[in-house]
Amino acid sequence: MAAAMTQAAVLPVGTTLWIAGARVMSADADWHQPPVADIAIGGDTILGVAAAYRPASDVAAPERLDARGHLVMPGFVNAHYHSHDVLAKGTLEQVPLEQWRLFALPAQYPPRSLAEVRARTLVGALECLRSGMTTVQDMLTLYPFDPAHLDTVLQAYEDVGIRVVFALQYGDRKGLDTVPFWKEVFPPEMHSMLSSAAEPERNFDLLAHFEQTCLQAPARARRHWALGPSAPERCTPGLMARTVDLARRYGIPVYSHIYESKGMALQARLELKAHGGSLIRRLHAEGALGPEMNFAHSVWLAPDEIEILAQTGAGTVLNPQGNLKMQCGLPPIKSLMRAGVRIGLGCDNCSCSDAQNMYAAMKLFSLLSGVSDLRKGPPPAMEALKAATEGGAAGARLGHLIGRIAPGYKADLSILDLADPSFVPLNSVARQLVNIEGGRAVRHVMVDGRWVIRDRQVKTVDEAAIFEEVAAVMPEFRKDFAAITARVAQMQPWLDEAQAMMDAADVGIERLPRLS
Repeated sequence: MAAAMTQAAVLPVGTTLWIAGARVMSADADWHQPPVADIAIGGDTILGVAAAYRPASDVAAPERLDARGHLVMPGFVNAHYHSHDVLAKGTLEQVPLEQWRLFALPAQYPPRSLAEVRARTLVGALECLRSGMTTVQDMLTLYPFDPAHLDTVLQAYEDVGIRVVFALQYGDRKGLDTVPFWKEVFPPEMHSMLSSAAEPERNFDLLAHFEQTCLQAPARARRHWALGPSAPERCTPGLMARTVDLARRYGIPVYSHIYESKGMALQARLELKAHGGSLIRRLHAEGALGPEMNFAHSVWLAPDEIEILAQTGAGTVLNPQGNLKMQCGLPPIKSLMRAGVRIGLGCDNCSCSDAQNMYAAMKLFSLLSGVSDLRKGPPPAMEALKAATEGGAAGARLGHLIGRIAPGYKADLSILDLADPSFVPLNSVARQLVNIEGGRAVRHVMVDGRWVIRDRQVKTVDEAAIFEEVAAVMPEFRKDFAAITARVAQMQPWLDEAQAMMDAADVGIERLPRLS
């Protein structure tokens, strides 16, 4: 024991927490068999990782967590999420994307109460934290916009303690004008009932308000900003130009949906003949592509569009759960990896993915990469882990702060108990995290050097009280959801007709399995 102690490094000056004896998935470790190591944390920052530490003889020893038998890994980055429909989890089964929007998105609902906005934000964040996510990118639609709702959301994230990369979702084209065949198929008297992910605000410049109240506000430790143009087809070139200008002036990321469904790819083919039917080529011509850009879903990207993303440094965020449930198709995962396109992972809406669980997202990413492309490619388990951590961090323009365990990085950590059947026997930590674990082993979660979950107990807020807040607002939500369901049922014949036309169209590529 004495010999071992003399070989241990002295804890760095300023250490406030010493995590001892865990397997550590540090940036330079073998993630199949991470070595046992110690981590020194000072305040909100990782100060060092060493085979073993010992306290300095002339100062009091810091708080020490005995983490033997545990795994310390970087906190996951949920790189695509919408907190506006957390309360709709479990309400729907397989529904085509264009129809799903009519059930789930805020433009279909009456204005929500502050109590509902707070409750849904908190319970959604708690679900993320419990599966080891320490950062969430919330692309939030508040429609009609109410500044009090924005304040409520931001305060809820502050209270629960998760790191948030926050964007308001916006567009300046009506959904009716961006979905193939809707205007032609539906009777004019039904047009006002059709909407998409973000509808234009009446007489209100949402982007200017966001700049003044958020981008120019004093910095907060766990709050980061992003811009959320809903999708290129829902945003005019002028609005996209304003978005890119703001992003580059403030050094923040942009998140937008692209080619989630065949219908979205078809809309580009019909509307953008001057750009070869390509949204990516349109954006490239407008100078809108660069490292700050993240495209959620990217299912129906064509090979030449993937190359443009690689050349410009734009990235993707894949959401395999929702893409399967909404019958969108299989993303070109291996093609993106081969081209060197940045990939993050997200869990999307609670009504289309249901689970805010990065383990489920990683498993589907790993499995679908082989099913959608039978050519050999990079080992999918390792790529899934990197997408869930480093990829999401890089897309948020925070790759220098989060997503890795290394000196100088924020102490955003997930600590798993390896005394769980998922990890016995321990043949490959990486493969067992991706293919077996579901979040059950998560014991502690730290964000910004602060315990948010300790011994599986939430430390920042009263979890039971939040559940009661949710229960209190659910009767009104269920009443409104029932009214929406009845309205969609009236429109179903025309929705089915438009969907059949979209399904029959040729967009030049195929991402859906077809019967032979």
